[in-house]
Amino acid sequence: MIIAFLISFCACIAGAICGMGGGVIIKPVLDFIQFGSTSTISFMSGCTVLAMTTYSVGKSLKSGEKTVEMKTVTPLAIGAAIGGVLGKSLFNTVRDMFANRQMVGTVQSLALAVITIATLVYTLKKDKIKTKNITSAAGCFVIGLCLGVVSSFLGIGGGPINLVVLYYFFSMQTKVAAANSLYIILFSQAASVISTFVTGIPAFELPKLLTMMAGGVCGGIVGRKLSKKMDNKAVDKLFILMMCFIIAISFYNAYVYASSSLILPQRTKDSFFTYIGF
Repeated sequence: MIIAFLISFCACIAGAICGMGGGVIIKPVLDFIQFGSTSTISFMSGCTVLAMTTYSVGKSLKSGEKTVEMKTVTPLAIGAAIGGVLGKSLFNTVRDMFANRQMVGTVQSLALAVITIATLVYTLKKDKIKTKNITSAAGCFVIGLCLGVVSSFLGIGGGPINLVVLYYFFSMQTKVAAANSLYIILFSQAASVISTFVTGIPAFELPKLLTMMAGGVCGGIVGRKLSKKMDNKAVDKLFILMMCFIIAISFYNAYVYASSSLILPQRTKDSFFTYIGF
């Protein structure tokens, strides 16, 4: 449980600073250490990020900070919440398509790696890219809907995808985008977790979940304090470093999942997934 706490704590420090939430780090790292099934990891990661963003956004609003652009980001967040439910359904559909459930992890890991690479390329070149300034509530809602679907399917809460969208479509600076991203993640993760409770919770150990959530909140506390001491360039550097790490571990996880699906006898895998509650 100490490992689970440390992973959540460190991930949510970076998540709170960069606006990634932490799930984009927690999910692949838990996959890497084989913490559980893809559904269990997604659920526990989502609960951890929800705890962290609830604290961070609540603290920000209580202290009167004006970094969250409510008029623009609220319809974006509502769209992300609805998209989160759709993304969860999409994940369940894809999962049920495979007799071998290990392949679901392969698909998720590869998709996360590809999206993160695209995000990294954009981040490195964003100073040369002309941005937009969407103000339409309907436009914000549709963008949020797409964000929610992708994020929920990947089990990451939003992460770097949110930031690129806020950079490009709303011309936000790094630290402002980070604060608004956490607001969006709060909505999307809340919807995703509620949806999981309605459709069926995967098998998990409550002490581990509570430990991870505690780590997430503690990471959010430390991350907020560090963020105040960092400028936009420092946050960008941390963001780029985190994306490189996510890309590397996602490709490795995809390799491990694919290898396992080809090597393990089907009977062994079926009994394993039955044991963990699939």
